[in-house]
Amino acid sequence: MVTQVVKGDDGFTVPGSNAFGHNFRDYDKETARQASVEEFYKTQHINQTYEYANKMKKEYGKFNRAEMSIWECVELLNSFIDESDPDLDEPQIEHLLQSAEAIRRDFPNEDWLHLTALVHDLGKVLLHESFGSLPQWAVVGDTFPLGCEFSDKIVHYKFFKENVDFKHPVYSTKLGVYKENCGLDKVTMSWGHDEYMYMVALENKTTLPPAALFIIRFHSFYALHREGEYTYLMNDQDKDNMKWLKIFNKYDLYSKSKERINVDEVKPYYMSLIQKYFPAKLKW
Repeated sequence: MVTQVVKGDDGFTVPGSNAFGHNFRDYDKETARQASVEEFYKTQHINQTYEYANKMKKEYGKFNRAEMSIWECVELLNSFIDESDPDLDEPQIEHLLQSAEAIRRDFPNEDWLHLTALVHDLGKVLLHESFGSLPQWAVVGDTFPLGCEFSDKIVHYKFFKENVDFKHPVYSTKLGVYKENCGLDKVTMSWGHDEYMYMVALENKTTLPPAALFIIRFHSFYALHREGEYTYLMNDQDKDNMKWLKIFNKYDLYSKSKERINVDEVKPYYMSLIQKYFPAKLKW
């Protein structure tokens, strides 16, 4: 049953259904799309380990894959569809602009947030052949901490039982390799587009505020910002940034619709923001 449109206290209108006419993030709906999403998460949960994520951070932290502008990267994503997403099967540029334009409408004075919406998924270029053609499980999907226990609130938690870290004497404990309130900047997250774009932004010295970098790195960390898990790893700055992540998440999730954006019409505005917050060319 599809939910009705709801308008929240903050004025944000939650649409009644996703691009397929179903409830958002419905991972149990018996459709062909949902079956492929479940298979995706099985593969992801088995393969995302603490050792693997650190190896990938080291490899891609060399930033020797390409040199290109933000908009060139946006265009590069046109050919990719996120197999982990039960809500959308449109090319990525559609989702980026839908999110950005929805935020721009409701938060006209927060230009950094508009640009954050545009760039938050650019790490999905990891799917491209020049970036190693990584499998989708190593690029997209919900993210989660590694090096400590897996929360049972993570989607399709059952598949973690086949992950080698699941019974590790340290990684299977609540804190694992971390200390309480150590700060999420100290935490190794599952490898994917979120972590990579965060690394790229830092490497290229973006002038986006810390809240933007927090959004880029943790927008797929649904166990935290939707389920309230892993808060014992957060420090005060993380807690301050969470308010912006929760605002952003509404637009990231609920803007997934069939409404099309006129790219040529909005491009000049976003080009001006890119120039303001990023160098002309970035190392990837």
